[in-house]
Amino acid sequence: MYGWIWRHLPGNAWLKALISLVLVMAVVYLLFNYVFPWAEPLLPFNDVTVDNQ
Repeated sequence: MYGWIWRHLPGNAWLKALISLVLVMAVVYLLFNYVFPWAEPLLPFNDVTVDNQ
C-alpha cells in the first residue's frame, strides 16, 4: 500500500517525502480532532471494576 502511494505522488524523492509528511500530519490531525473525540464515549476506558474501599 505504501509503495503504491509513493509511486503515485508527484515530484522527486524530497518532494514525495515532504508530501508524505504533510499527509501523515493531516491524518493525525483528523484522528485527534474528529475520530477520537467521537469514539471516546463508546470505549470502556472509564468502566472500572475495582471499588474504593
